[in-house]
Amino acid sequence: MDRALRQYALVTGSYWAFTLTDGALRMLVVLHFHQLGYTPLQVAMLFLFYELFGIVTNLIGGLLAARLGLNTTQHIGLGLQILALTMLLVDPALLTVAWVMAAQALSGIAKDLNKMSAKSSVKLLVPEGRQGQLFRWVAVLTGSKNALKGAGFFLGAALLATLGFRGAVGAMAAALTLVLLGALLTLDTGLGKTAFKPRFRDLLSGSAAVNRLSAARFFLFGARDVWFVVALPVFLQAELDWSFTAVGAFLAAWVIGYGGVQAAAPRLWGARTPNPGALVGAGFALAALPAGIALALGHGQDARVLVVGLLAFGVAFALNSAIHSYWIVRHARAEGVSLDVGFYYMANAGGRLLGTVLSGWLYQAAGLGSCLWVSAALVSIAATLSVGLPGAGSASGRDTASAAH
Repeated sequence: MDRALRQYALVTGSYWAFTLTDGALRMLVVLHFHQLGYTPLQVAMLFLFYELFGIVTNLIGGLLAARLGLNTTQHIGLGLQILALTMLLVDPALLTVAWVMAAQALSGIAKDLNKMSAKSSVKLLVPEGRQGQLFRWVAVLTGSKNALKGAGFFLGAALLATLGFRGAVGAMAAALTLVLLGALLTLDTGLGKTAFKPRFRDLLSGSAAVNRLSAARFFLFGARDVWFVVALPVFLQAELDWSFTAVGAFLAAWVIGYGGVQAAAPRLWGARTPNPGALVGAGFALAALPAGIALALGHGQDARVLVVGLLAFGVAFALNSAIHSYWIVRHARAEGVSLDVGFYYMANAGGRLLGTVLSGWLYQAAGLGSCLWVSAALVSIAATLSVGLPGAGSASGRDTASAAH
């Protein structure tokens, strides 16, 4: 196994382990605190700092990675996740809203340091000009991460049912500590360091393509989380009387399938890599799905329509996300890749923050249907922003200009 492939495997494995705990912790918090009597909006607010600090982390993390190296920032992310889990091991009487929000803030920082580091690494490990290989490696990393996050949802629900909240959190903290020790011993430390010292103004992208992709990503992920984060699990438990394990299993299956489609996107797309126009067509096709589900539920259709519709949404959303992830990595500058990728995932975190808050507020005020209508509107905005994106020629030109910097 050559060095690049070995490092890619190590980065991906470390990211997988983190992702399992991230998905499990989210499900633990949603189900445990809803069981304690928190309203949907209060549950959503527990994740406010998780998403808010993710925005800051992606922006500052890109600068940090350019100075310290991508694998160093990944190690920091693993350590912060362990600390966040440890904070939740206090006596249950001390688990106030402020304390849980603080722990979630650390977890949000950890998550986005890991994601930015892992995805930026791929740009540097794939030889220049091998765009098919870049599409495959980005798709595998992104798809497998989401499949593992789905498994984490099920793991969190199962651990809550068997070990209780504190037992589940303690087991995850111990396992992740072993992963961090292994990562410290095996990953290169210099990957992603820039020859120049990036300044604060370098955090803001000067690329029109990166800015457009980032804006589209903001609305795309807001469209997913507006129904997925709080509204759907609470609806399944409170309205359909599903058990914790059933809710976790369904959400896990959704995210695992979504991740599988992402990982398979290069094969589903065929021999050619997708052009920027694919973002437009795939986006408007995706927007039709939540609108159709909302219409069906409004006309008295039962939960089967919701389940089938959301499975179809997962397939379409996965293809959209895979194409987006490929194009941002391709358009990112070669020297200081973490700066552009960090900026892009700052927008991603902003969209998740918007979707998370809207998910609790809209569901509490007007039910699941309102969340689905807003989802359709947000996807439509994302597709519109993707109209006229530059193609491959500008990507290579941007890399050349950045290397001169």
